[in-house]
Amino acid sequence: MTAVLVVDDDAYLLRALRITLQAHGYDVVTAVDGRSALLAARQQPPALVILDLGLPDMDGSAVIRKLRGWSAVPVLVLSARHGSEDKVEALDAGADDYITKPFGLEELLARLRALLRRSAETEQPTVITTDAFTVDLGKRRVLRDGQDIRLTPTEWKMLEVLVRSPEKLVTQQQLLSEVWGPAYAKETNYLRVYMAQLRRKLEPEAATPRHLITEAGTGYRFLP
Repeated sequence: MTAVLVVDDDAYLLRALRITLQAHGYDVVTAVDGRSALLAARQQPPALVILDLGLPDMDGSAVIRKLRGWSAVPVLVLSARHGSEDKVEALDAGADDYITKPFGLEELLARLRALLRRSAETEQPTVITTDAFTVDLGKRRVLRDGQDIRLTPTEWKMLEVLVRSPEKLVTQQQLLSEVWGPAYAKETNYLRVYMAQLRRKLEPEAATPRHLITEAGTGYRFLP
């Protein structure tokens, strides 16, 4: 079943959307504020997010910006705000589509299907190849010179986060939150230790890495 995260502080609407989406074959997770939405998206990554902008703890556009720090999941904004400025802000933050309340359920379902189709068409390849090693995300395998390289679960998760965003800067805080959880967002020493281990296992010359690059003081970047 396709997982959909629905975020809205209107209990009646949240219940109605859950019932409707489940009736159409979707697996639905709900959240009533931005913090719980971001936590749910990390713990159980959805295929799509339906998001209200007027949340009690933070604006929906802020939720989108935080989500875009580590996820490309399609976001369908569902909001009572009709102004063009609100739409532009949400779309600039990273939303993929925008529906204003009140809305028709058939239109909502049609836009949801369109976003899921578009997402499937642009899915990243599951095998990433460099001149030094190959990462198979589907099989959770890493090969170097044709041989399997054994990674610890933490090493694998770090590598996975980086290779899913080729050439993009992944900040220290993003990487720590994704691998260890938000409570570890300041433990930068963890990153140095595990990155050194990854480089010893994967880079031809660990001291002069070509693929797992440090951006001093900010984060890391994977170069295929």
